[in-house]
Amino acid sequence: MKDAEIFNLIKAEEKRHEETLDLIASENYPSKAVRDALGSIFVAKYAEGRPYKRYYGGMENVDKLETLVGERALKAFNLNPQEWSVNLQPHSGGVANYEILRGLLNLEDKILCLHLPHGGHLSQGSAASLTGHDFKPVYYYLNKNGFLDYEAIEKLAVEQKPKLIIAGYTAYPRKIDFKRFSEIAKKIGAYLLTDTSHITGLIIGGVHPSPFPWTDVLMTTTHKTLRGPRGAMIICRKELEQKIFTKVFPGLQGGPHMHTIAAIGVALKEAVSPAFKKYAEQIIKNSQALALELKKYGFNLISGGTDNHLVLVDLRNKNITSKSAQELLESAGIVTNKNTIPYDPGTPFDPSGVRLGTPALTTRGMKEKEMRLIAGWINDVITNPTKATEIRKQVQKFSKKWPLF
Repeated sequence: MKDAEIFNLIKAEEKRHEETLDLIASENYPSKAVRDALGSIFVAKYAEGRPYKRYYGGMENVDKLETLVGERALKAFNLNPQEWSVNLQPHSGGVANYEILRGLLNLEDKILCLHLPHGGHLSQGSAASLTGHDFKPVYYYLNKNGFLDYEAIEKLAVEQKPKLIIAGYTAYPRKIDFKRFSEIAKKIGAYLLTDTSHITGLIIGGVHPSPFPWTDVLMTTTHKTLRGPRGAMIICRKELEQKIFTKVFPGLQGGPHMHTIAAIGVALKEAVSPAFKKYAEQIIKNSQALALELKKYGFNLISGGTDNHLVLVDLRNKNITSKSAQELLESAGIVTNKNTIPYDPGTPFDPSGVRLGTPALTTRGMKEKEMRLIAGWINDVITNPTKATEIRKQVQKFSKKWPLF
């Protein structure tokens, strides 16, 4: 690369990853094959429209590519192409959620969604998002033990009669009963939108229940447990295709990122392999090992543990806010993100929790033994901040043993 400034930043970022431990639940490392596709010649093609219905010439390979990747997406979820449609063009998850809502609802319609501090996502009806501004969000909450309360959700749905219910979260460490959500939605005649961005790799890997056939529409990003590039896709019932897909293009977007779609296709092929199933299983094993060890050190975990790839820690008994904890842990080479917890007395900028995830470390080959070691480092740093510099040296030496890809 002739651009020395950008080259140096790339190398610095590689070094940062190589010498630290990425415990951010929404991050992961794609394979070399995915990265090769992402940097392919498809980056040069402008492809407004749907396959075989484009507005430009030169589409022979683009149409074949998008059709192939769509087939792989449906196959990954074991879906019948006569009943389900896929759109690979959304640029990101937040945009895709908004496109779905604009496609299925009228402005000011009610949506039922998990409150952001309880584990929902900005794009699922937060007041700070257009999804919360253009529609009327009604929030449901986790119970005092940190679990979804389906009876309370059903009661609220019957009272409020939303036009759409959202299930699927950004900081919920337990399995989701999509069938139960479907029953609630059908009872009041609402659509069910499942946002599986965090858990799609776990679903395809067979370690988390699938939202199909229960959902009406699924939205997922592709870069988390799926190990793809940063993108998104929508899968919906065939009869909803026209409503939703016209909001993707021409409603909110122009040309799709064909290089990203190519990389999504590679990730989907990898995700249906036996090796990926073992990988998904190891993510769960690692997350549960991390949770168990943290509990031994006296950390309070939301819901008491985890069924998936993430652990949500309530730091209040450790006398440290999550902003301070995030900064302190990063000084020791352990990268996390501050996070709200249910009924959080703190603010979104300085809440009371920290979210930990195991996908990226599992990609690097780490297993339960390493999770227990990392939990010990986390405890040492939080309980004795003066150890951060010493632990940073240990983390650097340890981390270099585990390749990123």
